[in-house]
Amino acid sequence: MFIIAFIEANKTENMKLKLILITCAFLLVVVTLPAFAQSDDLVILHTGSGDLVIEFFPDDAPKHVENFINLTKSGFYDRTVFHRIIQDFMIQGGDQLTKPGASNTMRVWGTGDPGYSIDAEFNDIKHNRGILSMARSSNPNSAGSQFFIVHKDSNFLDGQYTVFGRIVTQESFDTLDIIANLTTPAKLRPEIANTEVGATIPGNKTAAEIQSTEVISRLQVSNLLELGDPERITQSVVTPPSSLSEKYSNDKLGFSTTFPTGWSIQEPEQTQPGVPDVSVVGPLSNGFNPSIYATVEESEGITLEERIDSIKDSLKIAIDSGQLKIISEEFTKVDGKDAHVMISTSNFETSTGVVIVKFKEFIIETPGKFFQITYVNSEENFDNDLELFEETVNSFKIHSEDSNPTNGGGCLIATSTFGSELAPQVQQLRETRDNVLLKTESGRAFLTSFNQFYYSFSPTIADWERQNPIFKEVVGLLIIPLLTTLSILNYVDIDSEAEMIGYGVGVILLNVGIYFAVPAIIIHKLKRTEI
Repeated sequence: MFIIAFIEANKTENMKLKLILITCAFLLVVVTLPAFAQSDDLVILHTGSGDLVIEFFPDDAPKHVENFINLTKSGFYDRTVFHRIIQDFMIQGGDQLTKPGASNTMRVWGTGDPGYSIDAEFNDIKHNRGILSMARSSNPNSAGSQFFIVHKDSNFLDGQYTVFGRIVTQESFDTLDIIANLTTPAKLRPEIANTEVGATIPGNKTAAEIQSTEVISRLQVSNLLELGDPERITQSVVTPPSSLSEKYSNDKLGFSTTFPTGWSIQEPEQTQPGVPDVSVVGPLSNGFNPSIYATVEESEGITLEERIDSIKDSLKIAIDSGQLKIISEEFTKVDGKDAHVMISTSNFETSTGVVIVKFKEFIIETPGKFFQITYVNSEENFDNDLELFEETVNSFKIHSEDSNPTNGGGCLIATSTFGSELAPQVQQLRETRDNVLLKTESGRAFLTSFNQFYYSFSPTIADWERQNPIFKEVVGLLIIPLLTTLSILNYVDIDSEAEMIGYGVGVILLNVGIYFAVPAIIIHKLKRTEI
């Protein structure tokens, strides 16, 4: 139970006349200048696809301009990758975790920062093509180093993100187009754009890499475009975002849900007991980061009631000492399944005094597993994000118990073998499933029957792969022929049930030959050679 782990864890008259004349002359000049101040400093991002030359708007966002230039001078952006690419929307970069060797997995790309945040400087400049704006979480004052460049006009962002510059050469716009058109998993399969972590990371990371950066004077660039004043919004009311949550799906853990938009989603390595399978951290508020944790555990034959009794026993010392107080608890239903919900508070000593932390935890019972979702926040801020947590709970779905055959199941073994749901091999399997098998009645019928058999052993195989690298390599070698033969279905036209059955049987027979007939022939020949 997460609560257990949390507890344990400034002359003369002639001179005056001259000053007056100079001032008047200055005012006359100002009238003829643009309505905004152009920056003397420019930044060039030298990427694997070309240069991006950026000018800034210091009058509109002075802190953001200063921050970006300082980070550039320090080399912070060198070797980072544009890790979030959405064609016709924007390209996002500036995360130091995307540098070579900075992280063990791409699943954390997009969560890095410079170790501090800067307050928002929202202004009336429109998010038109080529605009440079600062990325942030749901907290307006959470910007740090990550930024985005608008590929196509995206005025729904106006007034909600800090615009502080734009690209200013034709090569820059050409480079923007090249990067924005790089292939990503979500470009191949748009339906996963908001459901799978890393779906917008480009396959060609060299083309999306910021290889080096430099700060130069505007006078050093001869090919600047005459862009004029940036377009500004004329209305004072900004439409809020249409959704406060984004979809999340995990085949390995066997569930999908929604998490608050802009919160950092991570899947920590299971290095010790009590580490959640999924950790979702919100922006800092009054000195505390709200969090949502999800954990999946084997039931080991015990009931939900027995599980709750076991948890209470383990919390008895904390309860008796007054460190933990259970406010309320009840049995309920989540997605039609038996569940238990508990609200509790706990006192924690910090350098500034005692902080009261509040929890709301759901434990959902399914055959063989308990799914646990926990919301943690300071007591002071608890109600602020409670509605977002309730949406997470209400949208929670268990994959393996979804009786809808169009769900198609997950690719647990392939995902474990190749290390990510975004691996090309896994994507190939999904394309075959979604674009071929699920298009026909016979394909859907086959998947329904196959999933019942597959889920009887695939979680065990996937667990063994995670525990034993050698076993993982063996499985990888064994499933390559299967993946290769299945890929044939992606290159044939199947227009009828008969064709589906014909090709399907052909692929099955081909695999029988590869996995059984060929080895049998080899063994037979070896035996004859021995004789």
